[in-house]
Amino acid sequence: MTPAALTDEELERYARHIVLPEIGGAGQQRLKRARVLVIGAGGLGAPVLEYLAAAGVGTLGIVDDDIVSLSNLQRQVIHATDTVGTAKTGSAKAAIARINPHVAVEQHEFRLTAENAAALIARYDIVVDGSDNFETRYVVADACAAEKRPLVHAAVGRFDGSVTVLMPFDTGADGKPNPSYRDLFPEAPPEGLVPSCAVAGVIGALTGVIGTLQAMEVIKLITGIGEPLVGRLLLYDALSARFDTIRYKRS
Repeated sequence: MTPAALTDEELERYARHIVLPEIGGAGQQRLKRARVLVIGAGGLGAPVLEYLAAAGVGTLGIVDDDIVSLSNLQRQVIHATDTVGTAKTGSAKAAIARINPHVAVEQHEFRLTAENAAALIARYDIVVDGSDNFETRYVVADACAAEKRPLVHAAVGRFDGSVTVLMPFDTGADGKPNPSYRDLFPEAPPEGLVPSCAVAGVIGALTGVIGTLQAMEVIKLITGIGEPLVGRLLLYDALSARFDTIRYKRS
């Protein structure tokens, strides 16, 4: 593929990326060519979308069938008071345009299901899961595995969160297949065992921490730098300000 030329305005906009030897002009061009699908424009999706837009990811797809409510604004920072009552995809698109007019946004105002997930995911290079329920998480993970698309998964609850990268269609440095989401969570917990944020609550800034970590993993995958969180689950405890990492393998 012919590298996407960077305009003079883009060279200035992304100057702090371009001076990084690990990224440079070639890495910025990869970001410009990239197509990333974000599942959910909520607490996790908001910082993911904002930082990927600012980084110059060329196309961002947003999947969300919800509207902005006042209770969202404590953590879903891509939305604003004057967007309450409007579609989250539209609200997020308008915010992204203000951040970076060079980013194309594709709105998917529907719920992802086992019937429509594969066809949609196949249109993108990388998928970010910011959903808030296990049903969607399994659907997304299975479709990404089938379509061979890297998945940056995260979850939050009250004062803690987790992040991992799933590429079960590939092998690790040891030549063994990478683990899947079902290796990490073989089955969903019984209904009601894990309360939703609406029931249990969540500290708003936590979603910013975890969502920003997701955005960083996406940038690493696109530019080919660093070591993605494949086979590693990064855990964050906000109350103790502590990070831990758990390794997991293919079963």
